[in-house]
Amino acid sequence: MMMEFRNEPFTNFNDPANKQAMQDALAKVKAELGKEYPLVIGGEKIFTEKKVKSINPGNIDEVVGIQSQADQELAEKAIQTALETFKTWQYTDPQARAGYLFKAAAEMRRRKFEFAAWMVYEVGKNWGEADADVAEAIDFMEFYGREMLRLSEPQPLVPLAGEDNRLTYIPLGVGVIIPPWNFPLAIMVGMTTAAVVSGNTVLLKPASTSPIIAAKFIELMEQIGLPTGVINFLPGPGSQIGDFLVEHANTRFISFTGSRDTGLHINERAAKAAQKQIWVKRLVAEMGGKDAVVVDSTADLEEAATGIVVSAFGFQGQKCSAGSRAIIHKDVYDVILQKVIEKTKALQIGLPEENYAVGPVVDQAAFDKIMNYIEIGKQEGTLVAGGGAAEGNGYYIQPTVFTDVKPDAVIMQEEIFGPVLAVYKAEDFAEAIEVFNNTEYGLTGALYSNNREHIEYARTRMHCGNLYFNRKCTGALVGVHPFGGFNMSGTDSKAGGRDYLLLFTQAKLVSEKL
Repeated sequence: MMMEFRNEPFTNFNDPANKQAMQDALAKVKAELGKEYPLVIGGEKIFTEKKVKSINPGNIDEVVGIQSQADQELAEKAIQTALETFKTWQYTDPQARAGYLFKAAAEMRRRKFEFAAWMVYEVGKNWGEADADVAEAIDFMEFYGREMLRLSEPQPLVPLAGEDNRLTYIPLGVGVIIPPWNFPLAIMVGMTTAAVVSGNTVLLKPASTSPIIAAKFIELMEQIGLPTGVINFLPGPGSQIGDFLVEHANTRFISFTGSRDTGLHINERAAKAAQKQIWVKRLVAEMGGKDAVVVDSTADLEEAATGIVVSAFGFQGQKCSAGSRAIIHKDVYDVILQKVIEKTKALQIGLPEENYAVGPVVDQAAFDKIMNYIEIGKQEGTLVAGGGAAEGNGYYIQPTVFTDVKPDAVIMQEEIFGPVLAVYKAEDFAEAIEVFNNTEYGLTGALYSNNREHIEYARTRMHCGNLYFNRKCTGALVGVHPFGGFNMSGTDSKAGGRDYLLLFTQAKLVSEKL
């Protein structure tokens, strides 16, 4: 009998054995840095002349890996390979498809520290953030495998005398998977395996700043015996193959996680039918947020201040769920703000492999963009912490806090995706909720309050896909907190929830007269 799903536990690095295991994994991975990785199409490993270097953002002299890049010719080959493989994979028993996910989850669990170490080097996660990323990837495979088994069972229908009626969920076809770099294992694995276990074949186009961790996942799926052609690994520049894949007549769906602008661009391109296209393409999109932590006058002030800082600066604020705004009731504003400043200034910055609380942002482009927002913030508010680059041979930025910011300020409205927090003083609770809702996004939010009336008011009036009371606004758990947002935050896909696999399937009703 299948065990009930349980979330993968996080690693306690205060345990000397776990600390040593992580240090050993870091040493092992460090010895493997700088290798070249191929495309993989139908099991064929293809090295190309065009390559990109993946750089350690915490130590820019260090090359994590060198990744071959696809062009349109290879993209076409990958699509045709996936199309041919779909002819058989779609009829593979759902239990067998789920079995591949369970095998992959078990192998990833055995190599948990190793996968975490790759993320430490490639995207600058500290040990805790990297460990949580691996745990979530394992959770996605375990959860989606079980979900496919559930959906493959007889589905409830209203009985009708004289007829045998059956509803089944069948796959869509060939899909394009475009994951983000900030959760380069968890989200990439979740998006890919959800599509695959549902019976689809896919082209995985990893983020340009985190291709190596994706290559390691491809190696794992080959190791556990997933049939060739089910997942085709297709790194390449979006400018050359992105639109080509999205617009292709044989592309049935696109699963995307990334920026608002890119998501809207994909939506526009996918909506136009290509010549000989015989379906309406489906888009699953998660496009970011401008999330906030709201604090009322009854809150536990210490917990609220800690929640604000963790939400804002965990993984350098490079999360779509990051709490980049704090909206605080005037009665507790001064006390909360002082605590936030103290906690922010206490954060230590340094190399992720040495497990500092704050590491680098992902690359030069991100560094420049965030620093530009900090300069805008200096014009729009009062700088009370941070405000500049930090020391280190990488893309380090001080955790930065601005106060006296107006609701319509740029740093209150636009997703910065970095360690920048804007703080607003609310006159009353109703205004705090109004300011919270005053963005084009609607992904996550948090409220710290001990007032039941306020909590129930917020339950219906704070407009976001994932709302948390008296806890941080980051850290959704698979199966516990199905994740996805409203408005410009995307299509509210609810990843890690019981509705998610429905996005990669279509329901077929067969009725037989008896």
